Amino acid sequence: MGYRAAAGNGQEEEKMIQAPNTYSDWTKVLDIFKSKQNDEDVLQAMQQGALEWQSGVAERFSKRLVDSVNARMNAASDKFQRDMNNARGGEGAIVQALLGLRREMAFLVKAVDIPALPEEYRKQYVQLVIDQADKMQSSLEDTAKKDRSGKMSSIVRNHKVNAF
Repeated sequence: MGYRAAAGNGQEEEKMIQAPNTYSDWTKVLDIFKSKQNDEDVLQAMQQGALEWQSGVAERFSKRLVDSVNARMNAASDKFQRDMNNARGGEGAIVQALLGLRREMAFLVKAVDIPALPEEYRKQYVQLVIDQADKMQSSLEDTAKKDRSGKMSSIVRNHKVNAF
């Protein structure tokens, strides 16, 4: 459950991502999450974490979580756009870009569906990510309609970013 970080001497050292139990712990884990480091370990820590849901802490935590998820969605969208620009119409590269975006959106759903959140918040945050994935898919389908050959529409429909 650890991750590797480069030590000053060129060696790798093992660091553990502990399950967060305080707001302070959560801020550290969410910073790692936001920076896209060690996704598997971060997700595991988030799923094992706990937080006393009380006024003040709940609002700050929610804002920080949503900000982190939004940052990752924006980064995923930017990466997708770069990948599409670099694809230059190549079907394999387009499919890989779509699948990469789908993987990130599916990961974000898991990241907000954590036991530390009250059920109503979990559902709300999961729905926010799903809604964004649906908007992305709809936008891609609309854009693909401009391709008269129909090839792009077929690729976008067969590799949906919101199919997770």
